[in-house]
Amino acid sequence: MKANTLIILVLAASLTACASMKSDSPAPAATGLEVGSALATALASADRPAEDKARDADRKPAELMQFFGVKPGMTTVDVIALGGYVTEVLSVAVGPKGKVYAQNPPIALQLRDGMYAKAITERLANNRLKNVVRVDADLPATAQIAPGSVDVAITAMNYHDVRNQNPANGPAFLKAVYTMLKPGGVFGVTDHVGNDGADNAALHRIPKHFLLEDAKAAGFVVDGESDMLAHAADDHTKVVFDPTLRGKTDQFVVRLRKPK
Repeated sequence: MKANTLIILVLAASLTACASMKSDSPAPAATGLEVGSALATALASADRPAEDKARDADRKPAELMQFFGVKPGMTTVDVIALGGYVTEVLSVAVGPKGKVYAQNPPIALQLRDGMYAKAITERLANNRLKNVVRVDADLPATAQIAPGSVDVAITAMNYHDVRNQNPANGPAFLKAVYTMLKPGGVFGVTDHVGNDGADNAALHRIPKHFLLEDAKAAGFVVDGESDMLAHAADDHTKVVFDPTLRGKTDQFVVRLRKPK
């Protein structure tokens, strides 16, 4: 059974149960927990790559989608999608009536001898994820993604590379995302926590306050933060690829919102 089909069936079953109640009893709205549970069930589908599912315990995709407010029918962007782990999660979360843009800057597709270009090509081969549109272009990519058309954009563990190259790149990158979003739209960011004064470029980390300051400069409101990806054992002094930390780094989760 396809993952997108499974989530629709799970939600439909919930609606059918509500409809069977007495007409004078208002049907209760689905709670956030119920929606998150339905998405978690859909993400466990056999149609989803086993390698992706093996990463879920560390990356908590259902909880992230819930925190960022991703819902069926939305238009979304996986910003710097690389191999497309988040792209596929979004594809399941928005369902067949939604849309996902898998955006990669051309330079990212050249990294590691084209590893990410190969990975995203394989993931999208044969139109397997029918609601995904591949965008190989630098932001704001207005030719492919209309300004003001996106409900939720997400970038996972990429902002440190954008900003560590040049601090001025941060606000410019965020402003490009801001351009894509609808008024009230969300930009969800996760990244590896860094310490002030450390060589965060070498460690592939970033202090959270850099993101918050840059986001405000770009016009965003900091709408929420979560510790769901926190790991207290990580003291932020090791490179994120260290074998003792891989997948277990201390990460911040921030929800930014474009004002209405």
